[in-house]
Amino acid sequence: MTTLITGAGLIGRLTAQQLREQGETVVLADIRADAGPTDSRTRQTGLHVTQCDVTDFARLAALVETHRVTSIVHTAALLSSAIRRDPLAGVHVNTIGTANVLEIARRHRLRRVVLASSTTVAYSAFGTLPAEPVAEDFASRSVSEAPASIYAATKVASEHLALAYASLYGVDTIVLRYGAVLGAGPEAATSVPGRLLGRLLEAGRTGTPARLDDPVMLWNGREEFVDARDCTRANLAALRTGTPGQRVFNVATGDWFTVDEFVDVVRARHPALRVEAMRLPEGGFAAFPHQRPAPSDERAARESLGFTAQYSLADSVAHFAASAAQRDPAGGN
Repeated sequence: MTTLITGAGLIGRLTAQQLREQGETVVLADIRADAGPTDSRTRQTGLHVTQCDVTDFARLAALVETHRVTSIVHTAALLSSAIRRDPLAGVHVNTIGTANVLEIARRHRLRRVVLASSTTVAYSAFGTLPAEPVAEDFASRSVSEAPASIYAATKVASEHLALAYASLYGVDTIVLRYGAVLGAGPEAATSVPGRLLGRLLEAGRTGTPARLDDPVMLWNGREEFVDARDCTRANLAALRTGTPGQRVFNVATGDWFTVDEFVDVVRARHPALRVEAMRLPEGGFAAFPHQRPAPSDERAARESLGFTAQYSLADSVAHFAASAAQRDPAGGN
């Protein structure tokens, strides 16, 4: 059996690497192929990155046919920062790319498709949801609580496409809603939580104050975070489970944090960390208008997929701090 991973970002690479280490055949595809033996993605995973734009249906179909792909883990997407610069590209990649994956799965009768989604699909409903863990099938108003960002809108559209393909054509899809994903490295530049963590870690290592003057990186109330490595573990669990009782699952830890608590976890790693210009917005995370009422409910993933998040926020900070130090050993303490 061969699994196609779309998107050679952090989660895609980690998923491909884990599958290969477990003896499975993997094709890792991205819009940008390897630049050669010095390509950072090749060095980090030992995997070749095959060039494929998920909006190119013919190329994607040919890749599935050539490699006899039996399952797809679809992580390719433009994140919020990139979509703000080019909204139409975000719609093409995130929505048309997902539709292409699902249609190819239908035509080739693939065993399973795992789609990477986001808990941001619920953010617009936070103003009316009760203060209890946010379940996958949360209640929301279709107009007044419509997605508040193009990124969230594309994820809602992709989820509904996946459910429609499952219902109408029997395509075996599982959607994973990741919490705010923590990572490090080049990919973090386009991820809001990655930018925040990267800025704090750099300030801690170099002894320079972290200037948090971008309201998108801050939040009032509390927010949840999940390690990219746990997203990888959830991907593998979704690939291997039998037929679950539902198709959409939260991938979260059950924990949530204020900005000050988040900073304090990083400060435990770098005690001299200083923060400047931190003025909290009225609303929630990533410039969404409402504060989170509760963490996401992670029980369904535990019961149906056998998945439980393994890494705490402190674990994530320690891991990505060590990764940053390896990339820049002269960066400071």
